[in-house]
Amino acid sequence: MAGRLDNKVILITGAGGGLGSEQVRMMAKEGAKIVAANLKQDPIIADEQPADALWKKTVNLVEEINQNGGEAIAVALDVTQEQDWIEAVAETEKHFGRLDVLVNNAGIYYHAGLLEHTVEKFYQIVNINQLGVLLGMKAAVPAMKRAGGGSIVNFASIYGIAGAGVSTAYQSTKGAVRLMTKSAAMEFVGDNIRVNAICPGMFDTNLFESSVPKEEWEPLISMVPMKRFGKPHEIAYGTIFLASDESSFMTGTDLVIDGGYTCP
Repeated sequence: MAGRLDNKVILITGAGGGLGSEQVRMMAKEGAKIVAANLKQDPIIADEQPADALWKKTVNLVEEINQNGGEAIAVALDVTQEQDWIEAVAETEKHFGRLDVLVNNAGIYYHAGLLEHTVEKFYQIVNINQLGVLLGMKAAVPAMKRAGGGSIVNFASIYGIAGAGVSTAYQSTKGAVRLMTKSAAMEFVGDNIRVNAICPGMFDTNLFESSVPKEEWEPLISMVPMKRFGKPHEIAYGTIFLASDESSFMTGTDLVIDGGYTCP
């Protein structure tokens, strides 16, 4: 039976993390050819693990997919570095001949009030969460034009829609990603390139567990109408939909997956 993503070449960032790895597995099962990108060596901590640990997870994930009959490669990518992006897209085209889908999944979270933010921390979050998305789109669009079109999936957040009283830097970047998505969607619609955003709510990942104090979990769950955190596979289904031709009449919009958090 044909998969929903048969033969689509997909470059996804943050592939070694909790949400990223689940998306990679599920997209591969749907027939996608995967370029799994992750930071290789850097002092930045994500998922409470050094980048080299996440890189090893990325490499192991690629091996798992290939052993199970899929097609995947791993590429080292610092999303804040334009040259890294240029090389990642070039490697994608060299190996698979094209680029159909970009998933800008990489990001970091900072759980702190406004007065606790340093300029250094603010720019670190902006560079990864916001600049990384811009550089990714800038590198991917020419390749997608060569392929005759494509789909870009940018990760925003419910905290780019509603305020939360903490994580000012994080929220500012996710709000920016939403509007960057809309702007790019309008700019490239004539090139058959769709650009949409996913806005996750609170999800059960290592990043969430390491960033948010445990005593805050129950109050947060109480704010979700479905009374639970989301699971990584529930995000992956959204990514698959936006990456596939099933969403061919969607561009410049937000796919909110939050258990009803933004309803009230």
